[in-house]
Amino acid sequence: MRNSDDIWAKVEAHEADYIRLANQVFDTPEVAYTEVKSCVAHLAQLQAEGARITQNLAGIPTAVMGEWGQGGPVIAILGEYDALPALGQVPGVAEPQPLGYAGHGCGHNLLGSAALLAAVALRDWLAETGTAGRVRYYGCPAEEGGAAKAFMVRAGMFEDVDAAITWHPGDYTGLMAPLALANMRIDFTFYGRAAHAAGSPELGRSALDAVELMNVGVNYMREHMPDDARVHYAYLDAGGEAPNVVQSKATVRQLIRSRDNKGLRDLVARVRKIGDGAALMTETRVEAKVVSAVSSMLSSPVLERVMEAQIVAIGAPVFDGADREFAAKIRATLTPEHIEDTFYRVGRAVDLGLPLADFVVPLAEQRPAGSGSTDVADVSWAVPTVQAWVTTCALGTPFHSWQLTAQGKSPAAHKGMTHAAKIMAATGRDLFARPDILAEAKAEHATKLAREPYVCPLPPEVMPPIPR
Repeated sequence: MRNSDDIWAKVEAHEADYIRLANQVFDTPEVAYTEVKSCVAHLAQLQAEGARITQNLAGIPTAVMGEWGQGGPVIAILGEYDALPALGQVPGVAEPQPLGYAGHGCGHNLLGSAALLAAVALRDWLAETGTAGRVRYYGCPAEEGGAAKAFMVRAGMFEDVDAAITWHPGDYTGLMAPLALANMRIDFTFYGRAAHAAGSPELGRSALDAVELMNVGVNYMREHMPDDARVHYAYLDAGGEAPNVVQSKATVRQLIRSRDNKGLRDLVARVRKIGDGAALMTETRVEAKVVSAVSSMLSSPVLERVMEAQIVAIGAPVFDGADREFAAKIRATLTPEHIEDTFYRVGRAVDLGLPLADFVVPLAEQRPAGSGSTDVADVSWAVPTVQAWVTTCALGTPFHSWQLTAQGKSPAAHKGMTHAAKIMAATGRDLFARPDILAEAKAEHATKLAREPYVCPLPPEVMPPIPR
């Protein structure tokens, strides 16, 4: 691989602008498909950088793309900027101080900003070297439960892309294992018949009873499904607040996860049967509506080798005493189990006195652990895709927590963000500079798809749930 100092310098030249962008997005948090202010901020930055801009990707108002360069291969850098409900916290304070609105409890204010920073650095390198190629920044909304990238893949937004690169804020630095569970969110709405619960209960048919029976049925199924599959639920409508009324309508959302796409389809079919059975037992009617769905991750060993070489070359982010002091305060709010879990996942002996990860974790040393889901996975079926973890928070910090939000504007988070941009930019630079590597990655990807073609998990009739 080529020396990376040149591309790192190009990242550093723009660093201040993208720290400001990350802080701006942090200060205006918005949840899935409502990220208007965040999208506007990224759009303004793309305009300032002279990008060729495409808006409303896949008909989603908060999805935007910027492109630079001419001819050659197309390398995509994927960014996100959606927040999570109720996780707004005062930044820089190591105690819960909720703000009563959404917050970046998964670090997506950093994720999108670093991705755009990497794309701009690659733009500079392409122009300086005269290399043929195009770099694209994809501003992607609604990763948290909204499956926006799955809708974008379905709409053909990646058809001419040769490879995709991204990252995620984390509590250690290393290549991200290509593991993510396929999932589908389905709302089961039961319709019954209202009645006076004391005077004439025999005339009623309870939709709430149906929901509860469905959940009991799913619980009994858990013994008979793969260990790494998951089913979670939430009541969206419990039928009202009056216990003396037989509830005529109730809705439960079932979130079904599986290790692979076929397993998801099989498990979804079983959960649907349980819903049908609950309706039969209660003499109610059920409607099932798919809300969102994402695939499992398709690995790209060729790209993983390229990115891991860059991670090893740059090492872990360098933090100072103030960074470690604040991280130690955050660590004091965590349980030992949170901290031990991180050390287990990275295959290292537990060190309860280490506040920030000062090491790189090779992929070969990472241990299998429980996995979440991401719509990046659908991009991985469209084009070869690779991701990194980069330290932006105290060791053991759980995602989707006030502790992570509290660290979202910290100097340590900004250092990790810039570090991630260097890794992504250097990875993209190597793909532009080595057409043979890119060709190998694409051939490998084509071989995988020949064995198992991509089937979008979203039913054709399901559209992005854009607020109107």
